[in-house]
Amino acid sequence: MNRTVFFVSESTGITAETLGHSLLSQFDTIDFEQVYMPYIDTDLRARALTQRMQEAADRDGARPIVFATMLNNEIREILKGGNCFYMELFEGFVEPLSAELGVPPSRKAGQSHAITKPSFYTKRIEAINFAMANDDGIRPDNFHRADVVLTGVSRSGKTPTCLYLAMHYGLRSANYPITEEDFERGDVPQLVWDCRHKLFALTIDPQRLQLIREERRPGSPYASMARCQDDIRMAQQIYKRLQVPVLNTTTQSIEEIASHIIKILKDNLDGWSEPLAEHP
Repeated sequence: MNRTVFFVSESTGITAETLGHSLLSQFDTIDFEQVYMPYIDTDLRARALTQRMQEAADRDGARPIVFATMLNNEIREILKGGNCFYMELFEGFVEPLSAELGVPPSRKAGQSHAITKPSFYTKRIEAINFAMANDDGIRPDNFHRADVVLTGVSRSGKTPTCLYLAMHYGLRSANYPITEEDFERGDVPQLVWDCRHKLFALTIDPQRLQLIREERRPGSPYASMARCQDDIRMAQQIYKRLQVPVLNTTTQSIEEIASHIIKILKDNLDGWSEPLAEHP
């Protein structure tokens, strides 16, 4: 079954997209064609969109689904009048919340992603710059300035997780790749041990790792199953010595991995619950 889905907003559409994706994830037997329609903020644009909805309905043999965050009632009614299954993601929440708070909503578009707290926005930008400057173990001498340090074998998901932590949480994130040199000595450098209280290890199933590496370097020893198995096995031995949290990225998304890291950090605001191991 094929269905067209429109994510519609009078602003960026980020909220409609995020909530819509969460709902669609429960229906993985259907192939959704996803169309993003931000800045539908005039009657003319809304009516043009209803024409696209009709075209999608004619093509699919079923009316399209519309996830929308429209605060303008007039534009909302135009979209509802189209041939679609319309879901207003704010409608069921804003009015009850307004009644509870005792104040009317501002009904200003784009508020959820506006720069309402300049200090935090600046912190996020600084964190992103830090993550990019301290990627792939470039500056281990900077680990003491990081909020989070990730370690793992090549292509286990360190860089995208660091960038996500920086972008969404404003955390200065760095990472250290475990290399053949580390495997030979069975240990990581002292600078990595020194940041053990904020260190997280990433692991991944060899089969998944092999597929990822094969895309990067097809047919190379680096992408062989034997190499992937050996890398994961030796990395696990190092993690055991370090005694740090180990997170599996095989089936978990970057968002899920990041949420686990945030939870552990919050649970250990004063450091790890167990005493730090001494570096042999």
